[in-house]
Amino acid sequence: MKTKIILINAIRFILLILAQVFIFNKINLGGWLNPMIYPLFILLLPFETPKNLLLLLAFILGLSVDLFTGSIGLNAGASVFMAFLRPLSLRTIRTRRDYKAGIMPGINDLGYSWFISYTLVLLFAHQLFYFTFETFSFSEIGFTLIRIVINTLFSSLIILFIDILFKSQAKKQR
Repeated sequence: MKTKIILINAIRFILLILAQVFIFNKINLGGWLNPMIYPLFILLLPFETPKNLLLLLAFILGLSVDLFTGSIGLNAGASVFMAFLRPLSLRTIRTRRDYKAGIMPGINDLGYSWFISYTLVLLFAHQLFYFTFETFSFSEIGFTLIRIVINTLFSSLIILFIDILFKSQAKKQR
């Protein structure tokens, strides 16, 4: 069972990086909209993932995107920041079920409202870090805040759609 989870996450890691680099990085509407779906990898890691491994995987994920985009650590920093906040958000966002081994973070196991809250909180943290350090100027704080909100919402919608799409495909295969 662990081997299957590792294989699924390895494939997810590669596919999300490729999708981010070759599809979603091409979407740029006047500097306002830059959807980021690669954080879905961090969101869907099993609850029992040790914190050190979570941070290491987040760093490798972000660094991989940085290598393709030339963004010099922005994605790595934002991913590590998001992974660092993940345990806190899991303690804060309540569910009717406990976070037990075998329960995966996602719509199928924990429902829409939980997954949407979880995604919005962590993706907002990711976008906040990314766009704040990308701009690194108080003179454009209004523009930066609008970009953070718009990108958080749009990226969350795409991530929600991806989770629904792949979870429904997995149900059909069972």
